[in-house]
Amino acid sequence: MNLPMLTRRQLLAYTSLSGLAWLTPVAEQLSRAAEKQPRGEPARSLILVWLSGGPSQLETFDPHPGRAIGGPTQAIDTRIKAVQIASTLPRVAEQLDACCLIRDVVSKEGDHERGALALKTGYPPEPTIVHPSVGAILCHQLPESGVEIPRHVSILPDRFPGKGGFLGAQFDAFKTYDPRDKVPDVQPRTSEERFARRLADQNVVEQAFAVGRVKQAEATLHREMIDRARRMMASEQLQAFELDREPQSVQTLYGDSTFGRGCLAARRLIEVGVRCVEVTLSGWDTHANNFEGTTEQNGKLDQPLAALLQDLRERKLLDHTVVMCCGEFGRTPKINGLDGRDHWPTGFSMLLAGGPLRRGHIRGATDPDGQRIKYDDGTRVADLHATVLRALGVNPALELQSPIGRPIKLSEGKLLVDLFAS
Repeated sequence: MNLPMLTRRQLLAYTSLSGLAWLTPVAEQLSRAAEKQPRGEPARSLILVWLSGGPSQLETFDPHPGRAIGGPTQAIDTRIKAVQIASTLPRVAEQLDACCLIRDVVSKEGDHERGALALKTGYPPEPTIVHPSVGAILCHQLPESGVEIPRHVSILPDRFPGKGGFLGAQFDAFKTYDPRDKVPDVQPRTSEERFARRLADQNVVEQAFAVGRVKQAEATLHREMIDRARRMMASEQLQAFELDREPQSVQTLYGDSTFGRGCLAARRLIEVGVRCVEVTLSGWDTHANNFEGTTEQNGKLDQPLAALLQDLRERKLLDHTVVMCCGEFGRTPKINGLDGRDHWPTGFSMLLAGGPLRRGHIRGATDPDGQRIKYDDGTRVADLHATVLRALGVNPALELQSPIGRPIKLSEGKLLVDLFAS
């Protein structure tokens, strides 16, 4: 019996046990379990700030100045008492009280592709199934609500944008690049009259193909994709990509950079109902010159990420939007011979904010001497995914059927109840 959202009081009322003394031990346990479920209205959209390459937690969200593992990185105070982050993220430090900072994330995947798939899907890669990314799950599970443009968007994608996996390619992220440029391939290259003739000719071909093979024609989803593309081409919602419609003060807030424009576009897209937007900042693979490289990357990250959090707060959008900032893994406490850090999936950092999640909350810590966090002792990626899905109103334990009939849960993780506001 699944009682995911009942409070103890509701359970008692529904079972007519309120005020009775014969509550059984099983019912008592069920009621207490229900009481621990997170409360609060779920968010509607997700913005994934993807730090491609694996950012060093020691130079971003978990510095250890003065320790052997800390290197030359300095720390600054944040808006959360007694919590510091790298001194090269001063604007983010001013917005940290809007966030949950998880400092003990553990994964078993130390390869870039495998790590990216694990962080975006909540599952380790498997040879027999491709799991959908969290953005694909949201588009599959939550209503369309009148959105005529793609509901899963990847801005500045790296090699591993969110995929639909076994849910189907129609849930893959729509890829676009610098928002300063127009979205490609949404304007006909011919006159309206000629474009209409081409569509009519295409209908003739499609109808001929479907003769005697209706099911096969429908399975291609070709007609559906054409219709969706035409709706998108004619939609006013495409204006969400046009940043020059924003006041100059807002454009200045995000900064004059490709990544900054991507973050501003993400905010505009979720305003028109897009479910998930990935914005990628590449360049975090610091096997050599880690300190110089991460300082440069932080300079690119700091203003846009802080602006996104500030802008969402001021527009009252953060209550309806989950922001997730992470990469595929962290970096080793040991500094290698090239003044760099190597891959480290056993104790790294992730930033979460928005929706019903707690604000100003810190979970976990890394060892100041650089010891690995045991997998069962850290915050597992699967548990984070289950928590993010719940924050967005999706039941992570829901089972779907793969194309070959295999039952697969949206997440195998456990809910991290402490990350939710009380």
